[in-house]
Amino acid sequence: MATTLRAILPDSELLKMHEQMVLSREFEESCAEQYTKGHITGFLHLYSGQEAVAVGATAALRKDDYILSAYREHAQAIVRGAEPRRVMAELFGKATGMCKGKGGSMHLFDPSLAFMGGYAIVGGQFPIAVGLAFASKYRKEGRISACFFGDGAVNQGTFHESLNWARLWELPVLFICENNFYGIGTAVSRASALSDIHKRTCGYDIPSVRVDGMDVMAVHEAVKWGAEWVREHSRPYLIEAMTYRFRGHSMADPGKYRSAAEVELWKSRDPIPNFEKRLVEEGIATEAELAAVLEKCRGVVADAVAFAEESPWPEDDEVYSDIYV
Repeated sequence: MATTLRAILPDSELLKMHEQMVLSREFEESCAEQYTKGHITGFLHLYSGQEAVAVGATAALRKDDYILSAYREHAQAIVRGAEPRRVMAELFGKATGMCKGKGGSMHLFDPSLAFMGGYAIVGGQFPIAVGLAFASKYRKEGRISACFFGDGAVNQGTFHESLNWARLWELPVLFICENNFYGIGTAVSRASALSDIHKRTCGYDIPSVRVDGMDVMAVHEAVKWGAEWVREHSRPYLIEAMTYRFRGHSMADPGKYRSAAEVELWKSRDPIPNFEKRLVEEGIATEAELAAVLEKCRGVVADAVAFAEESPWPEDDEVYSDIYV
């Protein structure tokens, strides 16, 4: 008999995870709309379809654990506790944004949340995660670094260098690969001699596991166990979450390299309605309550857009502040 949701987490936490997934999806879909209106410029990489990874993983981490991500990080920042208003304002380039409008979509950052950044450079987060883990171990803080990255980053030199050093120095790093099968438009099987990414860690004596990244509870259980193991042993661990992005690599990508049948197959595994089905079947929520959550999240996102639209642009002299010298 399958384990019930209540046997894993209290109702309140299950419902919070559901709401976070819905909010993340609504936020991303709104971002797409704002991009087409010209309110968001530059590159915009959306997370729709992958919500179970960010939500399940973050719920399994401690509040003081470091989180680092790549450029598809809006949901991870919001789930971690960033205000949707400030995230949207950052995407608009406004002064009220998380980084005063200077970072934009790919560079969200808030050390007060231990959210140590989205990184536009592919693989740029790996050595930072290792450095933060080194600092945590040196200071005996008990914190770990949770480093999110896509399948397209595993052929970067920083991936291999960071795994090597994390194991050699026995550092508390939890590497979380969000394998959505495509690095921009190139399938993993066409770019990697070993497409089973979690198996790559054998060269560095690092344990690893593959998990269903479309199942928020499967991700939560894997990350909970992995984080506890990393914390206890002060050694790295890798989780490969098999997921799928419903949109193209970025808003500039029509996604013609994927068949319509493939996309529809993965959309049938959408983590949100599938989790909602379980919540209803197990009597944790009703259809009406779930509908109310959707409306609530749409209201939060609409408020974030209005806030971003009304916010001021950065002052001209801001170009001289926050500069490293």
